Amino acid sequence: MTADRQQTSAGLRSRKFFFRGLAILLPSVLTIFLLFWAYNFVQDKIASPINFGIRELVLRATAWPAVSQERMELHETKLNNESPEVLEQWEKDGVTNKQVMLRRDTRREVLTQTWRKYRFALDLIGLIVAVVLIYIAGAILGSFIGRRLYRRGEKMISKVPLIRQVYPFMKQVTDFVFRADSTEKLRFNKVVAVEYPRKGLWSVGLVTGDTMYVVEQKVKEPCLTIFIPSSPTPFTGYVVTAPRADTIDLPITVEQALRFTVSGGVVIPPELLQNSHQPAVLGDSHDSSQPNETNMVDA
Repeated sequence: MTADRQQTSAGLRSRKFFFRGLAILLPSVLTIFLLFWAYNFVQDKIASPINFGIRELVLRATAWPAVSQERMELHETKLNNESPEVLEQWEKDGVTNKQVMLRRDTRREVLTQTWRKYRFALDLIGLIVAVVLIYIAGAILGSFIGRRLYRRGEKMISKVPLIRQVYPFMKQVTDFVFRADSTEKLRFNKVVAVEYPRKGLWSVGLVTGDTMYVVEQKVKEPCLTIFIPSSPTPFTGYVVTAPRADTIDLPITVEQALRFTVSGGVVIPPELLQNSHQPAVLGDSHDSSQPNETNMVDA
């Protein structure tokens, strides 16, 4: 009996240590994984095309890198073995054109090898150029002429089939996220508690704005449109309409609300735990003097 108890106790301790280590390491591992995924996504989808354009611009606008005739002959031999159809196409276009294209392709290979040698530093050029272009576009579109050109471009896009079915909805989402008006942004970033999915059950939701006027006319009081994120994936959820009077404003940020949702209610904002030493659970009928089963097990 004693040996069985010792084995059970050892098994419980092993499981406890394992989950404790998992709880400590998993957030760091997931954070590193998400950062790595985000970097690869930005690098492949945004920076790489820009870097390719920069390399082509260097080849066409400058004489660097210079290549020797011997290097060109080696590159021609390589193409003849790996891609003979390329040389055939150049020969059809003429001997002079072949030499020009061969020199440019040899320079492209040398530039690509040099870029790979200093890849970590040079790849940042694409990101920097993207940030600068976005800034310039914002500055231009912020001017009077830029706004008029932007509206005219939107009208042209709205006439293109298929695109006109998608673009307006995507624009609404981006306007919601990047709205410049501080008062509107403050209203959209409000966090509330609403009784959902039924009376007596409260859910944390994000106010996305006012609701449809038809609903307000029927209810005869101001209403809010609220997005209630799901746990543990806040990218999905439910959209409900509730009277403004039936919601409770929560003094937390959107980020804190999302942390609360993702953690399944474990991560509560510190400012809402000032009286955490007192029983604060609504409807708790248990006497606080009774021992906690979890504490007994840990003891």
